[in-house]
Amino acid sequence: MSFLKIISKIERIKLESWYFSKMMRLKPKITAKIRKGNESGYVAECLEIAVVTQGNTLDEVVNHLKEAVSLYLEGEDPREFGLVEKPILSIISLQTPN
Repeated sequence: MSFLKIISKIERIKLESWYFSKMMRLKPKITAKIRKGNESGYVAECLEIAVVTQGNTLDEVVNHLKEAVSLYLEGEDPREFGLVEKPILSIISLQTPN
């Protein structure tokens, strides 16, 4: 076996090892934090992906969040974001002191 074929085989093994290690660590959920807005309403922000949205009520911000996450991932491979194929949305509501 030539030196170049050995190097090529080693690189392929490294790449496969890296790929499988990444696959094993895919997150099953997207976590979003909801907090009161600075002036009014609520703000939701995802931790794993770049999604931020707002709404006047909790119901409204949750609906906006679901739609924004769906649109963000539409046509994308969730594995590129470290997520399983169909991640669940986990929402944490943060209470701020009055």
